[in-house]
Amino acid sequence: MNQALKIGTRDSELAVWQATLVQQQLAAHGISSELVFIKSDGDIDLVTPLYEIGVQGIFTKTLDAALLSKRIDLAVHSMKDVPTQPAKGIVPAAVLKRASYKDLLVYKGELPNAIAHYNAQANYPPLTIATSSIRRKAQWLHRYPGHNIENLRGNVNTRLQKVADSNWNGAIFAAAGLERIEKRPEQSIELDWMLPAAAQGAIMVVCREDDNATLESCVLLHDTNTALCTRIERDFLRTLFGGCSTPISALAVIDKNLLSFTGNILSLNGQQKLEISEEIELDNDPALIEAIGKKAADTLLARGADKIVEEIRHAGS
Repeated sequence: MNQALKIGTRDSELAVWQATLVQQQLAAHGISSELVFIKSDGDIDLVTPLYEIGVQGIFTKTLDAALLSKRIDLAVHSMKDVPTQPAKGIVPAAVLKRASYKDLLVYKGELPNAIAHYNAQANYPPLTIATSSIRRKAQWLHRYPGHNIENLRGNVNTRLQKVADSNWNGAIFAAAGLERIEKRPEQSIELDWMLPAAAQGAIMVVCREDDNATLESCVLLHDTNTALCTRIERDFLRTLFGGCSTPISALAVIDKNLLSFTGNILSLNGQQKLEISEEIELDNDPALIEAIGKKAADTLLARGADKIVEEIRHAGS
């Protein structure tokens, strides 16, 4: 392409890092591009996206509007923030190779015994842990029902500073976000027991559905395995009627010829939990492989997940 592609991004350090990665990968294929920084102040909402089934897209709406008004050619998102039903007129253009999908605890002082030497039968003193994610909150309270959860919002740097300035025991972050901008503290530990958000650790590029030239450029960055795994995870989330405000987790991983999937849903207080695991070999019918997330969600719905979903909806109304 002769004209440089305009890459839309939010202006946080992490968002710029991700957009720059896309820019570098495009350059490796001889495609020039430039970054366009979009602030979420509503001044560019010339074409309000029409979202399906009420999805808000809180972290993507402003960039969607910039795309639809042709101010930018493509937008770069943390894939877990992208609604499972995108705005009308916008389509996925590429899914980059996934980084770490894990959550981690950034802690203060010595690592608490409740974390370092966890025993479900032990009577540890309650901790105060910060997170704005109800998925993380629900899983934490399921494992540690006596602990206190504080709300923590802001970009990565703001949240790290809030932890440093607080009297909390720690806070939960996505490993990929901290590691990408080289801000992971030494006092941190991966929460191997915590199932991640659908598509956590993956980056998605989106563009207008009628922009074939940009689509052809972006497909050069596409990672097939990551796209398959995250699609399965998001199908699980969609089938359970989930979004950012539901404690639903999903993870699909590929090891050689085997795809393994685990998904769960919890009540808001963490007391109820339904989980399912499935495996399928990659030489199976592709339709069966792609359907594994929806099939797992349907199984949980038959086991009572619909009641948990209904309770969550009532709590938010």
